[in-house]
Amino acid sequence: MVVAGKSVGGSGIDMEYRTKEEQVADYLREGIISGRLPRGARLKQTEIAQELKISITPVREALKLLEAEGYLASDSYRGATVAPFDVEASTEILKLRITLETQLVESAVRNITAEEIAELRELARQFEEAALANDSTAARGINYRFHRRMYDFARLPKTLHFVQVLWAQYPFDVINRIGGRALRAAREHSELLKNVIEGDAASAMLTMRQHIETGWTELRNSMPAKAEDPVKSKSSEKETL
Repeated sequence: MVVAGKSVGGSGIDMEYRTKEEQVADYLREGIISGRLPRGARLKQTEIAQELKISITPVREALKLLEAEGYLASDSYRGATVAPFDVEASTEILKLRITLETQLVESAVRNITAEEIAELRELARQFEEAALANDSTAARGINYRFHRRMYDFARLPKTLHFVQVLWAQYPFDVINRIGGRALRAAREHSELLKNVIEGDAASAMLTMRQHIETGWTELRNSMPAKAEDPVKSKSSEKETL
C-alpha cells in the first residue's frame, strides 16, 4: 500500500489515487483478513500512525470506516478492537459472497486491461511462491490483494463496498490456516486467471463460485465434530477465532 508516497505493508501496489484514510483502511483490512491483526486485538491510533509514518487524522477516520463496515468493534474502555467471527452468520454471508463476487468477476473479465492482467499474474505468482514456502502470513496477505485487485478491475465500486462489508464477518484467517489450503487455492487462482485471460466470463464465474465454496467446505470439515452442526446451532454465543 502507498501512504504518503511510500510503500507500506509490503503490498507493492500503487494506490495513490485513494485518500489517505482509504489507504489506511485497506492496509488494516488486509491485516485483519490475513490474520496479522487477530480477532479481539486492540488497535491503537498512535501506533498505527507511527508504523505508517502519517498523521493520526487519517488513521482515526480509517478506524471509523472499518467500524461501520463491521471489521472493528469499539467501546469506551478498550477503544477499537478487531471484531469476532460469528459462526451463525457465515452461511448467509457465504451465499451473499457468491452472488456479489461472481458479478464482480464477470465485470472484471469484460473490463480488465492487459496491464491489469499482468498485475494479477504477478500476484498469483507471489501467492504460489508463498504457499510453496509454507509462508502462511505472506500467503494470506497476498490472497487478499489478489482478490481485491481483481475486483477493483470490475469497476463496480458499490458492489465491491458491499463485498468488503461481508469480508469483515468471514473467517478468512481461519480458512487460510488449514493445512494445504494455500496450495489448493493457488491452483484455483490459476484456473480463475486462465478464465479471465481467455475472456470466458461464464467459466470465471463458475470457478469463483467453486473457489469460495471449497474454502467454506474445508473449514467445516476441519472443525471438530459436534452433536449439532455448529453453523445451525441456536446458541447465541459468538466465537472468536
